[in-house]
Amino acid sequence: MSILKVARMGHPVLRAPARALEKSDVRHAAVQQLIDDMIDTMIEYRGVGLAAPQVHQGLRLFVAVLDDSDDRERETDPVVLINPEIEQVGIDVVEGWEGCLSIPDLRGRVPRAREIKVRALDRRGERFELRAHDFPARVIQHETDHLDGILFLDRMRSFDSLTFLEEYSRYWAKDD
Repeated sequence: MSILKVARMGHPVLRAPARALEKSDVRHAAVQQLIDDMIDTMIEYRGVGLAAPQVHQGLRLFVAVLDDSDDRERETDPVVLINPEIEQVGIDVVEGWEGCLSIPDLRGRVPRAREIKVRALDRRGERFELRAHDFPARVIQHETDHLDGILFLDRMRSFDSLTFLEEYSRYWAKDD
């Protein structure tokens, strides 16, 4: 496995819409290797999600840990979502803190749907659907935005909450 270089804000790959993968492409060795490398990269950088454009691959694919537990240190297997399609469930929208491996050391409050339904392909190319709420729903929406060339900063209603990680940890992390 390899740790991949993460694209940082300003790199054009983060603003370009990613292309869908054909079901027949999902099982190719190169795609499976990319998935494994993305999981290793996400874990190495202590992220909870990583989209293919963040590692310079313009594909509609992301990996994420969709654990709604308060224990972020708990071991949970990452989920692979290919060509995700999101549908909001209900009307609740909540603001919550987000960060991004492509925008290191910054955090901000972003409005997101509280509950969603997502349809995608898994790493075997099989179609699946899941419902997510609260933190896992936020992660899925954040990573899907990357596939559309959208960064969390684009979703912020105001930059009043934008803060460096150090200040977030000192003053705001207790609000999570």
